[in-house]
Amino acid sequence: MTSRSGVAAVIPAAVMLAALGVGLVVGGRGTVRVGGEPPARSSNGPEPRVVVVGAGLSGLTAALELADGGAQVVVIDMSSVYGGHAVMSQGGVSIVDTPVQEAAGQKDSPDLAYKDFIEWGEGANREWVRYYVDHSREQIYDWLIDLGVQFSGIDSAPGNTVDRFHQPAGRGIGLVTPVFRACLERPNVRFAWNTRADSLVVNNQRVTGVRTTDMRDDTEKTFEADAVVLATGGFQSNLDLVREFWPAEFDFPKKILAGSGRHSMGTGHDMVRKIGGALVKMDYQWNYYSGLPDPQNPGSNKGLNAANMWGILVNWQGKRFANDHGWAKDVMPALLRQEQVTCWAIFDETTKKEFSVSGSDWADAEKVERLVFQNPKLVQSADTLEELARKSGLPVKGLTNTVRRYNSLIEKGVDDDFGRFGPGKTKFNNEASVKIETPPFYAIQTFPLTRKSMGGVAIDLACRVVDKKQQPIPGLYAVGELTGLALINGKAALEGTFLGPCVVTGRVAARSILQAAGWKQPIDSVDVQRCADCHDVAGDIADSRPGYWHFEKVHAKVLEQKLDCRQCHGELSPYREDDHRINPRVLTAACMRCHTGRE
Repeated sequence: MTSRSGVAAVIPAAVMLAALGVGLVVGGRGTVRVGGEPPARSSNGPEPRVVVVGAGLSGLTAALELADGGAQVVVIDMSSVYGGHAVMSQGGVSIVDTPVQEAAGQKDSPDLAYKDFIEWGEGANREWVRYYVDHSREQIYDWLIDLGVQFSGIDSAPGNTVDRFHQPAGRGIGLVTPVFRACLERPNVRFAWNTRADSLVVNNQRVTGVRTTDMRDDTEKTFEADAVVLATGGFQSNLDLVREFWPAEFDFPKKILAGSGRHSMGTGHDMVRKIGGALVKMDYQWNYYSGLPDPQNPGSNKGLNAANMWGILVNWQGKRFANDHGWAKDVMPALLRQEQVTCWAIFDETTKKEFSVSGSDWADAEKVERLVFQNPKLVQSADTLEELARKSGLPVKGLTNTVRRYNSLIEKGVDDDFGRFGPGKTKFNNEASVKIETPPFYAIQTFPLTRKSMGGVAIDLACRVVDKKQQPIPGLYAVGELTGLALINGKAALEGTFLGPCVVTGRVAARSILQAAGWKQPIDSVDVQRCADCHDVAGDIADSRPGYWHFEKVHAKVLEQKLDCRQCHGELSPYREDDHRINPRVLTAACMRCHTGRE
């Protein structure tokens, strides 16, 4: 049984192994051509051959759309796993006018969203914003739901008139895994893992391939194709590039943590620059004030995004300095102007539970307690504010006066100092503003954290990379964070406007390539066998049968939770008529989906 709205949280090993380079056709002297045996199709010409560099959300989206349009696709990635930074993220997506919003009583519209994007974004590309808000419902929400993504609800985010931050079940991995799984099911998508893209091949002023190095055996290969899609992500983990393009109005901080993806090193930017491609708005960097040194990587410059929106932020003097509910747009400029560019989150035992660390691997409260709260290098706690100030190195009078003042404003109901709460403020801002009065009290010091690139490789509205004269470079496309998310955000982001543009640009690039190739294969004509086409699970468990007690119990839970069959039976996907049997060894891994209780 397949639920079109189910979430796949884990790809079984058998399915993952099927993606590791299977189907690549290697020519002489290290030349690899995108291909293999194509599916039977009718068209007006040969299938487009496309290389996608990067298996993050934007790259996987482009690959899937290309495959469903009839192209032969190979996806290159430096890792041995899919997902890039997106799979480790919170996973929220900004989408306009959806059934989830309607069910929550939120009245949204493309025009309202456009107004929010432009007013909040400062310098956003108006054409891309218009396209995004007009098409996010069908190109993001409907598409993801059909692939099996579930959204657990919507949240508010600064700058939005209504709630439109759609949270997927399973965070980032719950968002990206169904897209990857769908790629694995297409016979015309191949993966080349542990492969670094080094440079672009240019013939007669057209990009015709990618030179690569296998990172495990150091062998070099050239992947030839009719078009190349770069989906290499941002540059925010390369602190040299961050410094090079740091906004001119601010000094570069003495201490700054790297909080982007492992491979967000600007490799795509470098490849594009070397062949004359343009970069745009590279100083549009979306960095956070909430950088916590990563306890899993001690001694490094790696940081986590950690915050408690129910507490307050204070500077080195123990004083509030910004409206933290305005998030990075309000806090970062104020922080960067401080004499000491660091801040402390102050909260009490009552709101400790609201502290969170972003990322799909930080959803476990026990892990947060063990690695963060029990780490004296990261968290200070005390039964009095005076003791907390001394342990944190903050002025006692400064901190105690600040908390006393904040509590008095809570009683008044209006934040006269920074406008965080009061009449006309959002429901979240008011609900999350409570007195800090219940010991023990907590202080967590944070630093600037590099996060996302909102400028990057210059593209046109077809996602074609352009040169410094704004002319398209034939055969070369770019998507996702590499493009600064098509400048949809401008200088500031509404949140959820990173992963959403990854999907949109990936789909736009794919359709542009198919159109340029004159490929007429309808997008929806690809035949994908689904479990529900053959198996009526609801009917199978409608009446109890002797010997089927466990089958009936687990499949009732599957139907109740709208789970996807492939979460437990991944070895059966894609469907193969000559080998469609349940593998008991694979199935044993699914037992933990139900049996999670403790003695």
